[in-house]
Amino acid sequence: MRLKNKTAIITGGSSGIGRAAALRFSLEGAQVVVADINEEVGLETIKEIKDSGGEAQFQKIDVSIPEEVEHLVKTTVETFGKLDIMINNAGISHGEKKISDVPIEDWDKVVDVSMKSVFLGMKYAAPEMLENGGSIINTASVAGIKGQKLLAGYTAAKSGVIAITKSTALEYGKHNIRVNAIAPGIVETAITDEWKKSPKWPALSTANALRRLGQPEEVSNAMLFLASDESSFVTGTTLVVDGGTLLGR
Repeated sequence: MRLKNKTAIITGGSSGIGRAAALRFSLEGAQVVVADINEEVGLETIKEIKDSGGEAQFQKIDVSIPEEVEHLVKTTVETFGKLDIMINNAGISHGEKKISDVPIEDWDKVVDVSMKSVFLGMKYAAPEMLENGGSIINTASVAGIKGQKLLAGYTAAKSGVIAITKSTALEYGKHNIRVNAIAPGIVETAITDEWKKSPKWPALSTANALRRLGQPEEVSNAMLFLASDESSFVTGTTLVVDGGTLLGR
């Protein structure tokens, strides 16, 4: 098993990409802490892991609140004795709007949940990895690379995730803490439910070389690579998992 005896925190781990990663990491031998604001769905994920023979815990959290993220990391280390893998995956978007029409509170919420949370996750996880090293993986998006009209807040947040991933990789590389990002294309998750309301959805959903949506499990496979020792010489990079979205059609 590729993650045997390792402890992983996965924010936004109740559904979508986070849930897929939690299930896969558990099958690979990791002790998993699922952190999410949605307790009901989170407990369902924990039950599925335990029913499969894995070890997991749930912690309800608002990832934009520093004290809650600090408590998440602290209790994980107290429970399992260490932290090897930190997946900063929680994120939200806003509905399609021109930047002049985006409510300020929507902008702040998206940036807080999708970018500030990544800062907080790394701020509190990295010190716990100084002794034994570790892997931090941040969920960005191809929107943070190429830009996406009518999604300015989301694009800004995901672009910021890529930038702070590089900075943190430089800061902690000497401690054998690897910091990478994942940039998915359009993946079938709760976020896409809002996008499906757009008349442009049929074209948008096939706007890549593979002409289809990605699945959460396909992104979790890439996360597994970055979390495992197989990527021991990979840091500061953004692994694009987009079906060729950046190539166009």
